Amino acid sequence: MNNQKNDFFGGRKLLIASKHKKESVIKPLLEEHLGVLCETVENFDTDIFGTFSGETERKDDPLTTVKKKCEKAMQSFGFDLAVASEGSFGPHPSFFFISADDELLILIDAKNKFEITAREISTATNFNGKFFENEDDVKKFAEQVLFPSHALIVRQSRETNDHLIKGITNWDDLIHHFYHFKNKYGRAFIETDMRAMNNPTRMSVIKKATEQLIQKINSACAQCGAPGFDISTINRGLPCDWCGAPTNGILSYLYQCKKCGYQKEEMYPHNKTKADPGSCNFCNP
Repeated sequence: MNNQKNDFFGGRKLLIASKHKKESVIKPLLEEHLGVLCETVENFDTDIFGTFSGETERKDDPLTTVKKKCEKAMQSFGFDLAVASEGSFGPHPSFFFISADDELLILIDAKNKFEITAREISTATNFNGKFFENEDDVKKFAEQVLFPSHALIVRQSRETNDHLIKGITNWDDLIHHFYHFKNKYGRAFIETDMRAMNNPTRMSVIKKATEQLIQKINSACAQCGAPGFDISTINRGLPCDWCGAPTNGILSYLYQCKKCGYQKEEMYPHNKTKADPGSCNFCNP
């Protein structure tokens, strides 16, 4: 692909739509590699789109949510260029027994009428939560999930949102709140605080997603020069090395420009023209 720095963004103001200090990792990278001037605003409440602790339910899928977040920020504060991110936590999509952090990052350029997304899925996460009745067990769990550098939440239960304490970052407060909930409810539910400013591990994944976004932006369309010339379709059907039947292996990538629609197909992107017979439904049913 045509990888180059482009002049779509140089000197423009870019809004980072974040309430949770994500600009600490996003801003330096975007300013260095795109030449933009990043800004944040104090009074943009991203929690209206959903909270990890459950007080506000996320009503849309992550991609719709991050797009709405970015567009709302642009409309509210008069920017034509903005970036927003959205994280999701749960089982890894391929390895269900492992927790994962799934970070989506979107750049929307209203002036040039295109958007570019990047996604980073990482097993580097401390995402966890359990009920506790014993102080020693609380301490073991806290150490396991990297407390106190990573904040914790104490609450009545995972399902109850009317009584919870977020952003706990020291041992005295943790033990105090544990006993308060234990004395009142018989036990306490303690979970990781996944807000970016309270979770350095998550912040590092957001940084990787930002690096991916920059790489995509710097992949320019050969026809119009617009950034974000990226894979739009993955075509499977790589032929089996023994029988020639199509397999689930990747045959080609189809790249498409988000601005002019120009397309280009890259055959055999992994430098393999034949698939291992072990992946063939005929040779290895």
